[in-house]
Amino acid sequence: MTADPHTEVPWDLSFLRVGALVTAGLTAVAVPVAGLLGGWDDALAVLVGAVVVTFFFAVSGLVIAWAGRHGEAFTLPAALGSFLVKILVLAAVLQALPADGWVDRRTLAWAVIAGALLWSVVQQRWVWTRRLYYVQPPAPPTSGRTLPPP
Repeated sequence: MTADPHTEVPWDLSFLRVGALVTAGLTAVAVPVAGLLGGWDDALAVLVGAVVVTFFFAVSGLVIAWAGRHGEAFTLPAALGSFLVKILVLAAVLQALPADGWVDRRTLAWAVIAGALLWSVVQQRWVWTRRLYYVQPPAPPTSGRTLPPP
């Protein structure tokens, strides 16, 4: 009897916690700096940009993990599809904001770019520091000792 392939390899989404913590820390510094240097519409844009990027990466991670649980062949289409949807949503949001509105569009766009680069670095470091097997690792030895035959 073979094991269910959906439960053999769990999809690890712990990078989401790390990315959210790093983003929160940098946002806590960047928002007041942007507010002092450019005004509070810039500070709000940095905050909104951080939230948007965190939300987008979380959604992508969840979609890709869901697709991977149903079949590894679905992960690439899920990743590319979620990326396309995110780009279209972001473009629509940036276009819908008024030029002289409550949030500075240019600062928001730069905050999203900086956040995406930050999340990319977090994901890369997360992957580089994990033990990821490209083949199924062997089963651990049993706890009971068996003596070799005489």
